[in-house]
Amino acid sequence: MSEHDVVIVGGGAAGLSAALVLGRARRRVAIVDAGEPRNAPARHMQGFLSREGMPPAELLAAGRAEVTGYGVELVAGTVDRIEPGFAVQLDGGRMLAARRVLVATGLRDEIPDIPGLRQRWARTVLHCPYCHGYEVRDRPLGVIASAEHALLLRQWSPDVVYFPHTSTVSDEDRARLTARGVRIVGGEVARIADGEAQMADGTTIDRQAFFVRPRFVPTSNLLSDLGAAVDAGGWAVVDSTGRTSVPGVWAAGNAVDPRAQVITAAGQGSTAAIAINNDLVNDDIAQALTVLGPEPEPTF
Repeated sequence: MSEHDVVIVGGGAAGLSAALVLGRARRRVAIVDAGEPRNAPARHMQGFLSREGMPPAELLAAGRAEVTGYGVELVAGTVDRIEPGFAVQLDGGRMLAARRVLVATGLRDEIPDIPGLRQRWARTVLHCPYCHGYEVRDRPLGVIASAEHALLLRQWSPDVVYFPHTSTVSDEDRARLTARGVRIVGGEVARIADGEAQMADGTTIDRQAFFVRPRFVPTSNLLSDLGAAVDAGGWAVVDSTGRTSVPGVWAAGNAVDPRAQVITAAGQGSTAAIAINNDLVNDDIAQALTVLGPEPEPTF
């Protein structure tokens, strides 16, 4: 069984950033990554200082090259389970022993079951105004089933249509949307096609891009299986460094923070790595003291 100071589950921005810090701290680190990043469909990455417009795959490739330069081991695969202690079981049967574990497995986006929506995901169907709003500025935009998103998108375009779809528009939301200059088109959206929304009643509404607020689902079953405390939404509870309720286990990025953008996730990974290394230092000292034993009584 391979033994490491830290095994990181997930090789996105959070995992790679943590690996970089830990590798530079001369720790034995392995990253296990399934190669299925959440932002894989996106052509470009926005809002990351000095990396504006970079394709997400290029950022990951650069990060992998950097961490391997510090001796970090990259392991392709999926982690089936983590046993207390820690024994990290991979889908191919390999087992990694770790003194500490960082879970950075991201999340899963669930979007409305409207034909054409998934096929255009991260192309003309978008989810984050701060990530993609500038790129579709001043265009005719549609927002599906999120009044808050429609109110926000008005910041980027004077032509925003809100499609409640199957949701109900409250009197308060209607007043706010109207005051903001957002048009409301009722009825169910039957299909999203290139450049338009096709309604159930047969009408079409021309739109060049659509925004949908997904339901964020944590992919942190590894944490819950270990007994980590979770909140009402199923997200693992962590402190400011990413430490979970399970001693020796940290989590970072979208695995615990659904609103974390790439730059935020990278920062969380770095913070967790520093905390993990400090924890390992204290463990190293405790082990050294045990080996040395108590100091002999002075003799006079």
